[in-house]
Amino acid sequence: MAKHTRPSVTPKPPPTDARGNQIHNEILLGLSNGCGELLAKLEYVRLKVHSVLFEPGDALKSVYFGNSGMISILTVFPDGKSVEVGMVGKEGFVGLPLLVGFQTASTRAVSQLDATAFRVNGEALMAILPRCPELEQRLQQYSQISTMQVTQIAACNRLHEVHERLARWLLMCSDRVSSNDLALTQEFLGQMLGTRRSSVTVAAGILQEAGIITTARGDVKIVNRKKLEDAACECYGIMQARAREWRNGSQ
Repeated sequence: MAKHTRPSVTPKPPPTDARGNQIHNEILLGLSNGCGELLAKLEYVRLKVHSVLFEPGDALKSVYFGNSGMISILTVFPDGKSVEVGMVGKEGFVGLPLLVGFQTASTRAVSQLDATAFRVNGEALMAILPRCPELEQRLQQYSQISTMQVTQIAACNRLHEVHERLARWLLMCSDRVSSNDLALTQEFLGQMLGTRRSSVTVAAGILQEAGIITTARGDVKIVNRKKLEDAACECYGIMQARAREWRNGSQ
């Protein structure tokens, strides 16, 4: 009796912009043909580590759809100190104030890992949105998810231990860059978590002794994600569940 073999299926390649650059941004993926005007206006850009997209008070002349890597959103204090209040990867968009008519940034946006993004002129985007309600809805939904995460992180920074917050932050970072290898220094982690470098050293030591991560100069590697999720405070699970619930409910 002849055996029947299942035909092989060739994976469908990611869609591309007008210049052939692969699109991984989750807001842009799957947009209908009615939003083709936007794809024609996207500019693919490579962002080196610590590239500043804008500072507080800067005019939002351009906005960005994250495509790979990670961009940090920082609140900057008058003395120059800063703390991370959000992060954007391939799931997100940088330039949310523009969606509600605000023309300037209130935060600093800086790439913390080598990243790529699709840049578009702010005025051009706002002109396109009325003709692409699907994109407008996705951006508004992302805005609400981003706001939910900011409020949860604010509570997290007030209530939870540094090693729990570090575990939560590493999970969020890993999700956005789709990797367990993270090029991060402990000094940088301290800035992101709003705590002293010595506190981060202790927290990283706790996770490393538990066999969850390994650290080297300028590098953190997640070796056991399940244990990292267990070590993180409940904030990571809360944010994941709420975002999943909202996305499923909008489909």
